[in-house]
Amino acid sequence: MVMTDDKGSARHVRRFLRGLIVLVLIGALGALLIWGFIEGRSEATAEAQREQPVKAAVHVTHTDTGLPTITLSSDLQKQADIAVKRPNAVPYRRQVQGYGSVLDLQSFTNLSNTIATAKGQLAVAQAKLNASQAAFERARVLHGKGEAISTAQFQTAEAIYRSDEANAQAAQVQTQNASASAYQAWGPVLGRSLADGTALASDLIQRRNVLVQVTLPVGVLLVQPPQAASIETTTGQRVSIEFVSPAPRTDPKIQGVSFFYTADAASGALPGMNVIALLPVGQPTPGVAIPGTAVVWLQGSAWVYLQTKADTFTRREIPTGLPSPNGGYVVPVLPTMLRPEPDAPASDADSAAQGFPTNESLVVTGAQALLSQEFSAQIQVGGD
Repeated sequence: MVMTDDKGSARHVRRFLRGLIVLVLIGALGALLIWGFIEGRSEATAEAQREQPVKAAVHVTHTDTGLPTITLSSDLQKQADIAVKRPNAVPYRRQVQGYGSVLDLQSFTNLSNTIATAKGQLAVAQAKLNASQAAFERARVLHGKGEAISTAQFQTAEAIYRSDEANAQAAQVQTQNASASAYQAWGPVLGRSLADGTALASDLIQRRNVLVQVTLPVGVLLVQPPQAASIETTTGQRVSIEFVSPAPRTDPKIQGVSFFYTADAASGALPGMNVIALLPVGQPTPGVAIPGTAVVWLQGSAWVYLQTKADTFTRREIPTGLPSPNGGYVVPVLPTMLRPEPDAPASDADSAAQGFPTNESLVVTGAQALLSQEFSAQIQVGGD
C-alpha cells in the first residue's frame, strides 16, 4: 500500500516538473518574442528618422531686390575661416574705357633719321654758302677797283656763290619738308619734338618709353583727356600712362577719337600689344577698396559678400571698371538715401545699383567657401 502511494507521488512530481519546464519554455519564448518586437520597432523608428529630411545648416533666401542671402551658423563660419572687415575708404573716379595699341615706332625713328640727315645737309650747304659768299664779295670789290682779278675769276666766284645759295635753299626746303612730314604723321607735339630733337622724341627712339595710341569708342567724346591714365596689358599688368597729345589719325578698326600717351618701356607694354585703356573723368567721389581676396567670380561677373547680420551674408555684384594697383577693385560708395529714379537712364540706374554700402562689413576671407555653401544649400533644397 505504501509503495503504491510512493509511485503516485513520483508521478505527480514528474508531471509538475514537466509542467514547470513547459511554463518556463513558454515564458522564455514569450520574452524572446517581446524582445524581437521591441527591437524591430526601435529599428523601424531609427530607419524612419534616418529617412526624414535633414534640416540644412545653411539657409539661402533672396532680398526684396533679388540679392541672394545666405544664413550660416557660427560653427560653420569658423570651419570656413570666414573673416570680415570694413573696407578702406579711397577716392573713386568714373572711368571711360578706350582701346589702345602699343605702337611700333620704326617709322617714327626713320623720320628722326630723315630730319637729322636733312639738317646735316643744310648745315653743310650753309657752310659752303657762307664761304662762297665771302669769296664772291671779295672778288666783287677787287673787280670793281680794277685790281688783280679778271672778269672770268669774278664770274667763277659768283657762279660758285649762286650754286651754293641754291643748294642751301634746297637743303632748307628738305629740312622743312621732313619736319612737316613729322607734323603730319605724329601731330604738332611729337612732330615738334622730332624736329627739335627734344627728350620726348629721344626717349621714344631710345626705347626708354613706348607710345600708346588710345582710341575712344565711336560717339564718346572727352572735353579734356586726362593727363594721367592707365592701361591693362594682355598679361594682366596695370601700367600708368601719361598724356602727350591728340592723335592726328584714328584707329581704322574703331573709328573713334584718338590720343597719344607714353608708358615706361620697362613696364612690360610691348609694341604690337592691344590693351584696354582706363581714362578717369569727372571729379573724385567717395569710394572703397575691395581686396582681391574678397572677390568671387560667377558667370563672368565679380561678386562680394557683405555681412548684414552676425550669421547672414548677402552676395552683391561689384563693378570692375577701376582695378586697384595691388589687386582687387575700387568701387563707388552707394549713398544711403540715393536710389535711381524709375525713369532714370539705364547708365544711372546701373551706377546706383553697383554702388557699395558703407555700413556693412565685407567678407575678406572665405568668400569662395560662402559661394560653395550657398550653392550646396540650393542643391539640397532642390533635392528635398
